[in-house]
Amino acid sequence: MDRDLWSGLAVFETIVEAGSFARAATRLGLSASALSHKMRSLETKLGVRLLDRTTRSLAPTPAGEELLARLRPAIASVASALTDLDNARERPAGRIRVSAHRVAAIYAILPRLAEFARAYPDIAVELVVDDGFVDIVADRFDCGVRHAQTLQADMISVRISAPVPLVFVAAPTYLADHPAPADPDDIVAHRCLCYRYTSSGVVHRWEFERDGRTVERSVRGDFITNDIDVMRDAAVAGLGVTCLPLPHAELQLADGALVEVLAGWAPTLPPNHLYYPSRRQPTAAFQAFVRAMRV
Repeated sequence: MDRDLWSGLAVFETIVEAGSFARAATRLGLSASALSHKMRSLETKLGVRLLDRTTRSLAPTPAGEELLARLRPAIASVASALTDLDNARERPAGRIRVSAHRVAAIYAILPRLAEFARAYPDIAVELVVDDGFVDIVADRFDCGVRHAQTLQADMISVRISAPVPLVFVAAPTYLADHPAPADPDDIVAHRCLCYRYTSSGVVHRWEFERDGRTVERSVRGDFITNDIDVMRDAAVAGLGVTCLPLPHAELQLADGALVEVLAGWAPTLPPNHLYYPSRRQPTAAFQAFVRAMRV
């Protein structure tokens, strides 16, 4: 088969699956204009329009739908053959794309990557940090890392961390002007720094736990951000009280930039899990990565 034709067909399938030229371009590492050129070239070569495009949407034409129905099994067969070939290597090789939220990326994944790189020098890792929800299938990630309670039922999951304790903190400069809260009822009198989830837009609700009892309190949300680093730095600057994963505040607690408040009231997050689709056929490289991350 004409190499350009096969390349164009693969691009066509990716564009339809991604739902836009921009997302397809990101997956393929090409520009949107380059993909548009490839699609025009493919349609010219085949003599039929495959995509209906507007400024806001795209969809395959009836001819495009019929072509995709026949094309997808062939692409899956090629992918399976390449996976089998990869698994036959003496040394695993390839690229692993991982989506992880920031705390897991820094404290669960990065500490293990140096040893992993020494053991598997032919495996490249792309770590994309995103605190929002990510569709790892649609965005072509090999796996994602999130807390267990957020995972979809059809995913295989592997625990890669212990439960993650939270901590309520504030800067000494803030506490010099505001008496430290002693229990959850005191929090209403304080400036609170809150986190907004990127995907849902929901502001994180503060929970407090002690002796098996969990209580929620509405907080004022005097400062809201969707970035956990910014929230921590705002606390260090004396803007108010906030709730952080303990690993993300340990250095600041150790050097006195932050002080724990409401000691004994902070809840614990579930362990982080690496997850991937159950229908996926793992490559040797991916299996090696999962083994390295497992606890």
